[in-house]
Amino acid sequence: MDTLKNIKPTYSLNCKGKLLHLDTPKVMGILNTTPDSFFDGGQYNAVDNALQQVEKMLNDGADILDIGGYSSRPNAKDITADDELERTVPIITKIIERFPEAILSIDTFRTKVAKECVAAGAAIVNDISAGDDDKEMIPYIASANVPYIIMHKQGTPQTMQQNPTYANVLSDVLKYLNNKVIALRSKGIHDIIVDPGFGFGKTVEHNYTLLKHLDTFKIIGVPILAGLSRKSLINKVLGTKAIDALNGTTVLNTLALQNGATILRVHDVKEAKQAIQLFMQYSSV
Repeated sequence: MDTLKNIKPTYSLNCKGKLLHLDTPKVMGILNTTPDSFFDGGQYNAVDNALQQVEKMLNDGADILDIGGYSSRPNAKDITADDELERTVPIITKIIERFPEAILSIDTFRTKVAKECVAAGAAIVNDISAGDDDKEMIPYIASANVPYIIMHKQGTPQTMQQNPTYANVLSDVLKYLNNKVIALRSKGIHDIIVDPGFGFGKTVEHNYTLLKHLDTFKIIGVPILAGLSRKSLINKVLGTKAIDALNGTTVLNTLALQNGATILRVHDVKEAKQAIQLFMQYSSV
C-alpha cells in the first residue's frame, strides 16, 4: 500500500472548454436545492438564497459547484424528473448569468435532467447510479462529451441502509467501479471520476474500510472523489448530529487526501480548502 500512496498521477477535466487541472486536490461545493437533504435541506431551494451561497462558496475557493435537486439521503422521498428539473434548471441558469466562470456539476441519475441542466450551463454530470438507473445516461454522456462522476451504491436511497452486505466491501466496490470505467472508455468517455459512495449502502465499518484503503482505487487510473461531509459515518462514531460534524468532516477529509482523494465534495468549502493547503504543505517536505 505504501507504493500506492506514493503514486501521484496528474489529471485534467475538459469542462465545456474550461480545463480543470487536478495536479492539486480540488473542492466541490454542495448546493442542495431540495427541501429534505440531510444537512441543508430547504436552505437553498430559493434562487436568491442559492445565489448567496454560491457566491460564498466561490469566494471561499470552490473549484466546482455540485447542484442537486433530488435528495439521496437514506429514506428520502422519490420525486419525478419534472420536479427535479424545476429545482435545478432555474438556479443553474441564474448561477451562469451571475458567475459565468463557475464550473457547475449536476447531481442526477436521470438522463433527462442531465441533458437539460447541461444545456442550461452545467459542465459535469455526477451520477450516483453510474448509469445503472437510467440506461440512456451513458450514451448521452458519450455524445455530450462532459466529465462523468460515477459512484457505487447498493440499493436505492429508499432502501440502501436496510441491510447492506458484501462479500468483501473493498474488492466488491473496486471491481464494480473498475468495470464501469472500462465500459465507459469503450464508449469513448475518458473524463471519468470514481466515487466509492460513502454512506450509500454501507455500514460504518464498510465506510471506514473504504476510507482506509482509498489509495487502492488509484489502480483504476482516474481521479477519486470523496464525499464524506457531515455524514453518518462521523456522527455514529462521535454521537453527534450533522450540524456538529464539521470537525469530524475535516479529519476524514484529511485522511482521504492522504489516501489519494483528488476531489473533496463538501458543504464547508473554506475548511476543505484549508485542509488541502495544509496537506500540500505537509506533502512538500
